Amino acid sequence: MVSAAFDYLAVHSYDEAVQQLVEHGDEAKIIAGGQSLVPMLNLRLARPARLIDINGADQREPAFESDTLRLPALTRHRTLLEHPLVRAHCPLLADAIRHVGNVRVRNRGTIGGSLAHGDPTGEISSCGLVLDARAVARGPAGERTIPLRDLFVTYLTTALAEAEVITDVLIPATRPRQGWSFHEMVRRTSDFAIVAVAARIDLDERADVVAAAHLAMAGVADRVMLARPELLAGLAGRAPGAATIAQVAAEIADSVEPGDDVHASAGYRRRLVRVLSARALRDAFDNARGAAA
Repeated sequence: MVSAAFDYLAVHSYDEAVQQLVEHGDEAKIIAGGQSLVPMLNLRLARPARLIDINGADQREPAFESDTLRLPALTRHRTLLEHPLVRAHCPLLADAIRHVGNVRVRNRGTIGGSLAHGDPTGEISSCGLVLDARAVARGPAGERTIPLRDLFVTYLTTALAEAEVITDVLIPATRPRQGWSFHEMVRRTSDFAIVAVAARIDLDERADVVAAAHLAMAGVADRVMLARPELLAGLAGRAPGAATIAQVAAEIADSVEPGDDVHASAGYRRRLVRVLSARALRDAFDNARGAAA
C-alpha cells in the first residue's frame, strides 16, 4: 500500500516549520526520521495534505551544560547509543536505545520524533519520564518547557499544541550515587515492547540506603506512566533485599490496569510488570551502590 498524495516542503529553521503549521493547521505533519509517520502514511492511518521536513532545521550536536544534557530534537537514536556525552551523563538512555527498533530505525529515528509520537510502548519516553526530562517546544508564542510527565496524554496524543514542534530535550545528568536499569519484554527482536520498565534509584548521601526510587512503565496503559510514589515509599531508608523489592513490585503490578490485545492479555502484562519491576529495581540499586563505590 502507498500513501495518499501530499505536498512536501523542506524547511531550514524551526520558525519556518511553525509558520507552516500555523498556515496549514491539522492538514500538515512534521517529518524528521519518519520511522513512525511513514508506516502510518503507507497504511493511510495518517493522510496529511502537507509534509514539513525539518531535517534541515538543526545541525547541533548533544551538549552538556549546568548538569543537564541537552539533546537537539533531531538527535538520531544511533547518536544516543554512541555519543560520549550521552554515555557519560545519561547511561540509562544509551542502554535503552539498544532495544529501539532495528539498525534502520536507529539510524533514522530522532528523539524529538519519538516523544512527539506519544507511543505508549516507547522506550525513550519511559526513560525520559524516570529521569525527570523536559521537552522544549517552539510555537507561535515562542518557546515553552514541558516536563515529560505532562507531555503524554493518551494513545499517540501529546500536550503539544497544533503549531508546536519539539526543538530540544533536557535531561538531568546522572549523579554519582544514582543507579538505573531498563528491562523490556518483546515477542521478537525489534518488535514493540509488550511491557518495558525503567528504574532510577538515588542513594542517601551518607549511607548505601535508598533515598528515593522512581519507576516508569510502557505498554500498560494508553501512555507511558510513572509508578505512584507511595508504591515505592517502602524502599526508602533501606538497603532493600529481594523480599522487599518483590513486595514493592507486586504492589506496582496490582496498581496498573492494562488491556487485552492480540499481543498479550491483561494478566500477562501485570505479571511482566511484577517481574520486570523487581529486576529493574534490584539492578538499579546494585548499580547505585557500584557507582557510590
